[in-house]
Amino acid sequence: MMEELKVQIKYESSQAAKLSKEASIAFENNQRSEGKTLMKEAVAASKKCQELIKQFNELNLTIK
Repeated sequence: MMEELKVQIKYESSQAAKLSKEASIAFENNQRSEGKTLMKEAVAASKKCQELIKQFNELNLTIK
């Protein structure tokens, strides 16, 4: 379970960073609509990552 959470956390973190970078590029290219969509997806991935980290920490506390 712990390893599964670690993998999911890494994935969501990577997705958030990638989408945020793509959004920044879209904004730089005056593609505001695409940039907004990508940034919303980045925020969603970031929130998912935070939830997974919380689960990981709670699970870690119950194991110790």
